[in-house]
Amino acid sequence: MNPSCAVRTSRILSIGLAALALAACGPAQPPAASGDSAPATGRQARAAAAISIDGSSTVFPISEAIAEEFQMANRGMRVTVGVSGTGGGMKRFCRGEVDIANASRPIQKEEMAACESAGIRYFELPVAYDALTVVVNPRNDWVSEITIEELRKIWEPAAQGTITRWNQVNPDWPDRPINLYGAGADSGTFDYFTEVVTGKAKSSRGDFTASEDDNVLVQGVANDVNALGYMGFAYYVDNRDKMRSLAIAPGEGKPAVQPSIETVIDGSYMPLSRPMFIYVNAAAYERADVRAFLDFYLDNVGRLAEDVNYVPLPAEAYAVIRRHLEEGRLGTVFKGEPATAVSIEKLLEKETAF
Repeated sequence: MNPSCAVRTSRILSIGLAALALAACGPAQPPAASGDSAPATGRQARAAAAISIDGSSTVFPISEAIAEEFQMANRGMRVTVGVSGTGGGMKRFCRGEVDIANASRPIQKEEMAACESAGIRYFELPVAYDALTVVVNPRNDWVSEITIEELRKIWEPAAQGTITRWNQVNPDWPDRPINLYGAGADSGTFDYFTEVVTGKAKSSRGDFTASEDDNVLVQGVANDVNALGYMGFAYYVDNRDKMRSLAIAPGEGKPAVQPSIETVIDGSYMPLSRPMFIYVNAAAYERADVRAFLDFYLDNVGRLAEDVNYVPLPAEAYAVIRRHLEEGRLGTVFKGEPATAVSIEKLLEKETAF
């Protein structure tokens, strides 16, 4: 699955076309007898209405890949996957407009309040890990690693209009303009990056090229030798011929570490490793089609997360998450707090204790 192509093709994908193409190769399945969802039979499920997903562009490649395979295995089923950013998706989710929200950070307190006010109860399901990646143009020959403190100096609100050249950040770097590319304000990536780097979510300078669409950031960095940006690991890997990742030093005297699947698993790529989630409307989960989709999701997310260059959770984590669904454990283990510097091991401990 190519996230660049997927996001560029459409802001909202309806992959029901895959089911139509498959139907052309053989006899169509009969429609459900009524407007209600038909019970799932084996790997087959049918529903009158589409399952709706919206939210994070970072989580999108995983949910899109799963939706595509689910529809190919369940002719007559339709899943739509939108890309409005974590914040945009959570707004729609808490208004009851979508069944599932993709999120690249945990639900926030104001979103919890909005859901409660609207009577929306939900399951929080961690699905994989991301290595938030800081990138430069491949023609940049002066920086190979950067510290969190240097990133703070670049991105904090006080830097706006004052920190505009590379040598202002580090005197060993050249006297060249520094052009910044980052996630838009509705993005969970923006929330997470600012929480880690500046110490407060959404606290950032504003004079940078911002977008919830990672492909806009990819093109900006690829075409600008003075660029510095950040994005999800899958988008970097898919475009590594157009940009170069920087190793991250978490603190003074600590070694810089490159983002990779291995450094996320061993916990050394901190603090820019982060869990990714889907949030499921509890009322929607009562529908047979949504249950069938989530069962398929948990059966396949480990394999497909790896296929799209994210880090799957351990098998025991998916077993715990499935148990939470079966036992009706609603709410969030994070209580509206950010998930900064939470390793896979710590996440599993939180989920097990929930």
